[in-house]
Amino acid sequence: RRFWTFERGLLIGGAVFAIGLLAAFAAVGSRGRQSFGPLDPATTLRIVTLDGKDAGVGEEGEVRVKGPQVTIGYADSALDADAFDDDGWFLTGDLGTLDADGNLTITGRLKDIIIRKGENISAKEVEDLLFTHPQVGDVAVVGLPDPDSGERACAVVVTASGAEPITFDEMKRHLLDAGLITRKLPEQLEIVDALPRNPSGKIVKAQLQKQFSG
Repeated sequence: RRFWTFERGLLIGGAVFAIGLLAAFAAVGSRGRQSFGPLDPATTLRIVTLDGKDAGVGEEGEVRVKGPQVTIGYADSALDADAFDDDGWFLTGDLGTLDADGNLTITGRLKDIIIRKGENISAKEVEDLLFTHPQVGDVAVVGLPDPDSGERACAVVVTASGAEPITFDEMKRHLLDAGLITRKLPEQLEIVDALPRNPSGKIVKAQLQKQFSG
């Protein structure tokens, strides 16, 4: 098992963390790449849908937590309003689900939700499916401004070594065959040599949005 602990009063990223343990996660991979098992008994967790309702079993929403280990606030208290909801739950910004046994699965980040004509599209869901195509070596799905739908989904793909670039029709067919519903299909496909990454290796989606928003 993997454990994360924070000492009382320790300043991390501007937030003061109280003592305790956030979660005791099952070994990564035992229940899937992003499934982490049951929470520590001291931690209370809530999954909230994007329309503010408590999510049902297996339903995706934002992961919110309470517990003795959760930050008690930021050094700059003006930031607290965006860190907690009105009932004092810490807003992690992570998307996830809880199964019937109480096991937590992280499915993405809240900011990676693309809103097209009022429909919420998880960029990570589309990315994970595209990663299974043999012609795709790397991929990022981003939301681009659209005058008609609000946002459109754009898949930015790096071709796998030795493969031919995937076409739009091939991408569409693969996603549908993998079970993605039609209204979540990307409207745009861009082929690039490499995805921009920051020093820690995270894809810089803002750069892709700027590049392909024209």
